[in-house]
Amino acid sequence: MSDLHRETRLARGQVPPIDRATIQPYADATPGPFYYQRVAHPVGHETERLLGELEGGRALLFSSGSGATAALALALLGPGDTVAVANGGYWGTVALLEGELGRWGLQVRGFDQTGEPPDADLVWLEPCANPMMSFPDLEAVIARAHASGARVVVDNTVLSPVLLRPLEHGADFVLHSATKVLSGHHDALIGAVSCARAEDHERLAAFRSASGLGAAPDAAWLMLRGMKTLGLRVERQSASALELARRLAGHPAVQRVRYPGLDPDPVAARYVRAFGPLVSFDVAGEQAAVRVERALEVIENATSLGGVASTLEARARWEPSRVPPGLLRLSVGLEDVEDLWADLAGALEVMQRSNG
Repeated sequence: MSDLHRETRLARGQVPPIDRATIQPYADATPGPFYYQRVAHPVGHETERLLGELEGGRALLFSSGSGATAALALALLGPGDTVAVANGGYWGTVALLEGELGRWGLQVRGFDQTGEPPDADLVWLEPCANPMMSFPDLEAVIARAHASGARVVVDNTVLSPVLLRPLEHGADFVLHSATKVLSGHHDALIGAVSCARAEDHERLAAFRSASGLGAAPDAAWLMLRGMKTLGLRVERQSASALELARRLAGHPAVQRVRYPGLDPDPVAARYVRAFGPLVSFDVAGEQAAVRVERALEVIENATSLGGVASTLEARARWEPSRVPPGLLRLSVGLEDVEDLWADLAGALEVMQRSNG
């Protein structure tokens, strides 16, 4: 099937039964590949095979995106090492690396990923950064990082391998909170890392086994099931997100829209043809943002992103020192775009009336 198009391979891929057994008996006194679930299990193996094929690398599943982040940091770095993390990206990455692993001795440096990376042992990029939506010149930043001796992680959660394959641009690792776009249904907590080199894959697999950070069979099965519709979902979500970004940009109550596909970012346009489901926009302060949340009827006021149901939330609730107080993060799902726009426009009207 290697010569088939991506959507055909996704649709025709087998979804094996969920085998929840924590052990498999030895055959002829020889442990098999799935002898203990903490090491590997059948449905996880198939999910990793498919994701690795999509990424052009070797994939491993973890208990969550944060579990994958912890595994990368702990397996690759030591006390006193430095990781440079793109500003404006997922706040949980910084919270984990700087807050929790900072006590263990990891040094964290934030940087503008549209410019030069600082000296570091590991550089952490995030195209369509969540929620500030910056997009780096991947090949240039990766080349500079490699020239200084650093390795590079690209968090590709927002775009997925449908829109971007970072290993093709020189990345050493690709990370996903697979809870989001890859699984796509808000029903699986799971993470993933794809590696460019076999030796890194072996190192991370050993760390995963030792640490117990692997994904459970049920989550792996749900991710594999969700990936059957990945291409269709991403295409539809990207088209709806672009349309909503355009309409939001013309609304008098919206101060700013952040979406690289709006007046296309020339750097981003060199790497991707569509820009994913995430749109950030600003209204007049934190209270105004909360009023929009409360007025929604179709879009769910909830955290997370990438699912078939649209979600929106005021991000200052979680990261008040990192984002504008009125920033709203919208994850566009599969609802009709006219229904989504009617809901957003109605909520913005309620906000305007409340602001008087």
